[in-house]
Amino acid sequence: MTATPAPHEQAVRDGASPAGTDEAARAAATRADLEKRFAGLALPTRIHLDGQDADAVDGATFDRVSPRDGTVIARVSAGGEKDIDRAVASARRAFESGVWSGRHPRERRAVLQRLARLIEEHAEELALLESVDMGKPYTDALAVDLRVTLQCLDFYAEAADKLYDEVAPTAPGTLATITREPLGVVGAVVPWNFPLMMAMWKIAPALAVGNAVVLKPAEQSPLTALRVARLATEAGLPDGILNVVPGFGPTAGAALGRHPDVDAITFTGSGEVGRLFLRYAADSNLKQVSLELGGKSPQVVMPDAPDLRVVARAVAGGIFFNQGEVCSAGSRLLVHRDIKDELLELVLEESRRTVVGDPLDPRTDVGALVESAHLDRVLGHLRGAAQDGARRLLGGEQVLRETGGYYVEPTVFEAGRDMRIAREEVFGPVLSVLSFDDEEDAIALANGTDYGLAAAVWTRDLSTAHRMSRALRAGTVWVNCFDESDITVPFGGYGQSGFGRDKSLHALEKYTQLKSTWIKL
Repeated sequence: MTATPAPHEQAVRDGASPAGTDEAARAAATRADLEKRFAGLALPTRIHLDGQDADAVDGATFDRVSPRDGTVIARVSAGGEKDIDRAVASARRAFESGVWSGRHPRERRAVLQRLARLIEEHAEELALLESVDMGKPYTDALAVDLRVTLQCLDFYAEAADKLYDEVAPTAPGTLATITREPLGVVGAVVPWNFPLMMAMWKIAPALAVGNAVVLKPAEQSPLTALRVARLATEAGLPDGILNVVPGFGPTAGAALGRHPDVDAITFTGSGEVGRLFLRYAADSNLKQVSLELGGKSPQVVMPDAPDLRVVARAVAGGIFFNQGEVCSAGSRLLVHRDIKDELLELVLEESRRTVVGDPLDPRTDVGALVESAHLDRVLGHLRGAAQDGARRLLGGEQVLRETGGYYVEPTVFEAGRDMRIAREEVFGPVLSVLSFDDEEDAIALANGTDYGLAAAVWTRDLSTAHRMSRALRAGTVWVNCFDESDITVPFGGYGQSGFGRDKSLHALEKYTQLKSTWIKL
């Protein structure tokens, strides 16, 4: 490779406009308009309980600090154990009453469809909440998060009245039916990186089959979940069927996990907290647990890969989208030695084009990291990589400090196989590059972490694609693409990336239980 680029060589939005003053003026106008619209919003800040807004029992609140500029944007109710007790009791009453589980499936479908249309009407508001609350670019929140949220809700609404029971092939004179019934009360604990989208991945299938849900959004990004809870009530969802309790993991999250009247927990987040939910289940009522945890996803580029410029774009997009705060982010580039230099130069070129800036600036590709504590963690990984001897090829620094926000440059390291930066989940815009000698070496390297969420293979050879996709220990394998997704396809991991699946009809399995009924004819 050529000499290491300067740390700040890639684009950073600091008021300058390489593309010209007209573009800068348009961007400034758009940003000013979004700021004005956000300032005019009545932010949802209170617990949603029994179809109403409520304060925490003890009156506790916490400040929501926007990662874009470090300012306090809201004071949100901090739910605790007593608030979880209230929410679970409300959900249990609503479920047992049959007001939702006992309704005809097509009536549940109609309510969920009304909710989808309300979310669609409020899409720009929700995208704005998501962007300012969590730090992702507004353009991504609108084009990706809201679009996928609507697809998810529409899909499960349509599924509600299209699930059939079974009749088993038993002996003459007997009839055995196999039916799926809702579990009851589902506790959903969702992460901060895709707050609304991942909440809907859990809420929609659980509601479609008749459950009641208590949702605990991440304390770093609770606003869209609270707003959608209000919209759900407006859509006609019965009181108590969806309760939302913002709060902290060690209090509200733990109380939900331990609660003896919660029938199932579905969680997306870190492996450390996932293990806690397994312990909570074991120590309480053996509730069902579904976990979608971390990842260290490899993009494996074989020597016969198609157009390397296309590969380079996918590599850059796969790690820098959503600031790298994606569980399936392609954080490891594994490339054959014969093409490493050529591909790496193209990846660096794409990375330098990646624009870091205000989430409300339409030119921004990479927004702010979610909070100052996470910024410190990412910077700690970068320091550790340097100490371990990883070669920094691009980035590696905090930028835009003057904004008060939490911004890190897109960063590329050439790393050794045993280095922490190549094995540990960073959850930031940080790519590790490693090389391999042959297919066997590539598979061993790709499978050489505790994670197994996703992987990609780039090759022109169909046989190679089949062999490698079978050999890779990952819940999702992409061939000649990265991050392709659809609500009809399940998503989840192997190993320490968790178990259970979100999305697709398979997700309905974790929100239902089987009943066998024998009838003597």
